[in-house]
Amino acid sequence: MLHGWECGRGECIVPLPQPPCLILSSKDFQGLGSMLTWVTHCFPLFPTLLHHNCRSKAEMRHTCRGTINLATANITVEDSCNFIISNGGAQTYHLKASSEVERQRWVTALELAKARAVKMLAESDESDNEESVSQTDKTELQNTLRTLSSKVEDLSTCNDLIAKHGTALQRSLSELETLKLPAESNEKIKQVNERATLFRITSNAMINACRDFLMLAQTHSKKWQKSLQYERDQRIRLEETLEQLAKQHNHLERAFRGATVLPASAPRGGGSAKDECCPGKGDLSDEDDDNEFFDAPEIITMPESMGHKRTGSNISGASSDISLDEQYKHQPEDTKKEKRTRIPNKPNYSLNLWSIMKNCIGKELSKIPMPVNFNEPLSMLQRLTEDLEYHELLDRAAKCESSLEQLCYVAAFTVSSYSTTVFRTSKPFNPLLGETFELDRLEENGYRSLCEQVSHHPPAAAHHAHSRHGWTLRQEIKITSKFRGKYISIMPLGTIHCIFHSSGNHYTWKKVTTTVHNIIVGKLWIDQSGEIEIINHKTGDKCNLKFVPYSYFSRDVARKVTGEVTDPSGKVHFILLGTWDEKMDCFKVLPGSGENGAEGRQRAEESQVLLWKRNPLPKNAENMYYFSELALTLNAPESGTAPTDSRLRPDQRLMENGRWDEANAEKQRLEEKQRISRKKREAEAMKATEDGTPYDPYKALWFERKKDPVTKELAHVYRGGYWESKEKQDWSSCPDIF
Repeated sequence: MLHGWECGRGECIVPLPQPPCLILSSKDFQGLGSMLTWVTHCFPLFPTLLHHNCRSKAEMRHTCRGTINLATANITVEDSCNFIISNGGAQTYHLKASSEVERQRWVTALELAKARAVKMLAESDESDNEESVSQTDKTELQNTLRTLSSKVEDLSTCNDLIAKHGTALQRSLSELETLKLPAESNEKIKQVNERATLFRITSNAMINACRDFLMLAQTHSKKWQKSLQYERDQRIRLEETLEQLAKQHNHLERAFRGATVLPASAPRGGGSAKDECCPGKGDLSDEDDDNEFFDAPEIITMPESMGHKRTGSNISGASSDISLDEQYKHQPEDTKKEKRTRIPNKPNYSLNLWSIMKNCIGKELSKIPMPVNFNEPLSMLQRLTEDLEYHELLDRAAKCESSLEQLCYVAAFTVSSYSTTVFRTSKPFNPLLGETFELDRLEENGYRSLCEQVSHHPPAAAHHAHSRHGWTLRQEIKITSKFRGKYISIMPLGTIHCIFHSSGNHYTWKKVTTTVHNIIVGKLWIDQSGEIEIINHKTGDKCNLKFVPYSYFSRDVARKVTGEVTDPSGKVHFILLGTWDEKMDCFKVLPGSGENGAEGRQRAEESQVLLWKRNPLPKNAENMYYFSELALTLNAPESGTAPTDSRLRPDQRLMENGRWDEANAEKQRLEEKQRISRKKREAEAMKATEDGTPYDPYKALWFERKKDPVTKELAHVYRGGYWESKEKQDWSSCPDIF
């Protein structure tokens, strides 16, 4: 009688029936504790399979808990009564017989069944149809086998010759032994005879080994070829399945969007209206759990006047008595320059996503030739300029007398630059080398901004903004990105500088990592993660911001950002709480008089101040790439700009107008033109090196590379002259890149 035991590691360990198909049972074995207990199960042994917990083949569909194919099973004897059988994977059975004799009977029966299973498998391999093997592979295999067979025949012929000559040699040596020769000669003859015999034995062994090798190759070649072909077929089927899945998902997503976007006049239930670009939460019930939170645009684009508030973002737990209109409001824009409020709707073109993406895994994103279907009609220079959407935060910071309060507004400005990315899953155009973008809002908002692409490999852009309200912002950002199959990681490298003119406070910080999830299958969503340290190099004040990555299992607020503002001694003066897609609050930290500072914490909650809140998106934003009000104006044509300005880029303009096929062709033309220019510069540099003459590498037009006195880093800094050239309309120094 056999017993089995089950353990907490998940191995299924049960009693075994007597072969061939007799079911035995046993009493429970107590005494091994709560983790290991011998239990009774049914275990029939069919010709080549061992089933668990079924009494007959008829019961297999309903009660079978597992099957081990004995052809690949391992049978191990532990002691006189116990043995183990495993398939080398997830199924392992620990078995116990009532006696050593019974255990041996079981092991013998299992070994015989295993031998029978192995034989049946070999016969099946021999009889399998070889039509799936390609003709080229079969020809190559047959040629290899013929070559091996020919070599073995050559060796066999050599062996026959060796045997023939060896026999003659031994016969001659035997005749020499019969002659009357000195004793020393007889000894030498015997040694030679023995060596000849050993040589013949060795050559025979070599020939036999070669013949065995040939037979083994012939026996297993079909099996190897079948395995290889099976893997190839599996790969092809997987690619076809993923491609079909991507197509179906694309179709369903378009159908879903068309079904959930309501016309402007359609009333909403419950007496409250929502933004047109925001489908209701109930419309998203068919999304999977992993993406459900990020498929909730109403959280982001809901106008505050409609009464909707995101509960998760009310971090302080107490409502603020400070009115947003009183505390934080856009300066009224001058109406001298009319700003456009919409762009042509995004066309609904289908795209075979998998056919493009499957060859891009592991490559740097900037080096992958992408169609404009993945883009939005803005360049990376324009996206960089969008950091100034909430420039009022820096205007207010410039008026602060306290450097610690000023640091709070700088931190809020840093977070606000990510608010435009929540739905912006499309890729901006990679700027051409020498491409520029200006944003002149001196009359309306008091600042001017200029960006230039200063390097192409690696891609790097320099940015300089100057405000008459008392601040300067400059940065050089290098973009490093990787496509990992399921997501894209975008790592901006470079330091951002913000200098306030009146106080001389100089702040620096770096950007966090942006991740775009569900690239192949699923709804795209963006997350920001990492930490930012903002340093005031004049006073030593610091602010540490933490962007908490999204976790499906976390109960915390999604897209959460926390921060602390400290003085040079490390003492915390302000706490920052909020989300990078909605708002940031500030709490003043006061010394607590209660136990563990409880009273002081309560007074800090009462001191809540709203630093920043995201502006609502324009209506119909979902059809305009989810652009903000500022983004809608960035590519609007303007007169008097440099001929290298992004507004004049033809492929980008064609895409904005919905002519994507023409945009793709124009994009390829521009990229090829840039490659020719790069190769020309490389050839000139090589020629100068060979001739020993000096060669000046490419230099940016409006920025110069120098060592920063604060960070000690090499960076491109604005050298001046652009706005003077614009005033004179002298663009003679600009290259022809379009």
